[in-house]
Amino acid sequence: MDFEDTAEEAAFRGEVRAFLAANAEPKKRGAPPSRSRNVGPEELARAKAYQGAKAASGLAGLTWPKQWDGREAPPIFQVIYNQEEEAYAIPRGVFEIGLGMCIPTMMAYASQDQLKRYVAPALRGEEVWCQLFSEPSGGSDVAAVRTRAERDGDTWTINGQKIWTSGAQFSDFGIMVTRSDPTVPKHMGLTFFFLDMKSPGIEIRPIKQASGASHFNEVFFTDVKIPDSQRLGGVGQGWRVSLTTLMNERLAIGDVPRPDVEDLLDLCRTLDLDGAPAIQNVAVREKIADMHVRSQGMKYTRFRTMTALSRGQTPGPESSIGKLVNAAKLQEIASFGLDLMGSAGVVMDKEMAPMNAMFQEALLGAPASRIAGGTDEILRNIIAERVLGLPGDIRVDKEIPFNRLPTGKR
Repeated sequence: MDFEDTAEEAAFRGEVRAFLAANAEPKKRGAPPSRSRNVGPEELARAKAYQGAKAASGLAGLTWPKQWDGREAPPIFQVIYNQEEEAYAIPRGVFEIGLGMCIPTMMAYASQDQLKRYVAPALRGEEVWCQLFSEPSGGSDVAAVRTRAERDGDTWTINGQKIWTSGAQFSDFGIMVTRSDPTVPKHMGLTFFFLDMKSPGIEIRPIKQASGASHFNEVFFTDVKIPDSQRLGGVGQGWRVSLTTLMNERLAIGDVPRPDVEDLLDLCRTLDLDGAPAIQNVAVREKIADMHVRSQGMKYTRFRTMTALSRGQTPGPESSIGKLVNAAKLQEIASFGLDLMGSAGVVMDKEMAPMNAMFQEALLGAPASRIAGGTDEILRNIIAERVLGLPGDIRVDKEIPFNRLPTGKR
């Protein structure tokens, strides 16, 4: 495992630091996490301005082809950029899905004329994209979609519902998977599209979350028209295109969610427990030590991936573990922090609550992080089957036509 930058990597790191120093504010310890879950007009404008500056400096789309305004840099450059950016209060929650999942999928399947139209505006932060996969009856089974796509000549008519769509309320475009043939097994009857989110027949309803934010949405489609030219992949090959999207999601080297162990230490230095700072309590110190060990384990696991990328290698299966461990750790740290606060743990006012209510918001949002992007159960199956080589789950619906699958009463 090599922890040192090469000369080229060190030069790039210096370039990134200079950009961030000129365009962003350093994070302050105890400040709320920078990843916004309730993006308003001001936050959206800030995010677009920052993304525009990032693109103008040649630091957006680092690994993308130069043909599409990318840099064609090795993947380790993206890792270095993420490392340096983590120290700054960057407006987040707007472009991660579009640039990390939607546009890479477009690059794999869209026409050259479409790429000329859509890639550059997305990279510059002028247009926002969302991903329309999950449905109320599907859970974590992406192939269980019921949103219908019916073809009439060169036009498709879409009817159905998507749910948990992040950022739909401020997105300009989206990618979506639909059911185009219910008479074949579920993985075979899917067709994939991209669409204008301002199309007639689309209704977006924000979902009020326990934390008070409304980042997720229900999206309803009533006779929405999509031209066949906006189909990505072949008719009935939507599952293959969906896997491309999901693989791009998995490729992201996940950032460590906050509050982290350092935030917990800050909290314990300021709280009193039995007449002394909580940090002096033996049981508290034992708990923090346990969380620190897990955090270090994840840190060095990520370093393995980074070293592989630096050497031009494909990362190993250890990259699948990050979200599973980090999401559970976030929930545990937030819960422990609120336990230490006692009655102050119910205070949500950022002006009054310890650490600007960081722990309160994290506890309410943590369950979502264990569902979004793959539930704990899905990730455990992936690790079991693809990392450990264990037998796969029995799937009794694999060969049955979708319209013959049993459903509950309606």
